[in-house]
Amino acid sequence: MLGIMSRNEALRHANEADLDLVKVSPNAKPPVCKILDYGKFRYQEVRKQKEAKKNQKTVVVKEIRMSVRVEEHDLEVKAKACRKFLQQGNRVKVSVRFRGREMAYTDRGRQLLNNFADRVSEYGNIDKSPKLEGRNMSIFLTPKK
Repeated sequence: MLGIMSRNEALRHANEADLDLVKVSPNAKPPVCKILDYGKFRYQEVRKQKEAKKNQKTVVVKEIRMSVRVEEHDLEVKAKACRKFLQQGNRVKVSVRFRGREMAYTDRGRQLLNNFADRVSEYGNIDKSPKLEGRNMSIFLTPKK
């Protein structure tokens, strides 16, 4: 801690120590600077960023598609796959595709999605309720902690 000083004086101190003058907090009043080896500083910053990126968990969204006229067994197969995805910690987008005149029965699609969410409710929660987007209606499920 050298205290508050002019820029020229700080640069002189840095040159005497054969180091660099680095602004740590340039927006502060007065700006905060450190006298250090800039190459070593950048190397350590890059290492910190790599370490943080390595420990970061990416969120994967898996999608399960079905039709309004899906049979009971097919629905159970899809629910089993959804349970597996949720157990792995992935988010799941469950979507129902409406084809042709099926658009008149969007309430059946909403009922199907709610039924599907009830089947997998012990593994995941509804993140977004059923929403119609064009010819598709979808919900998002997130894994339970």
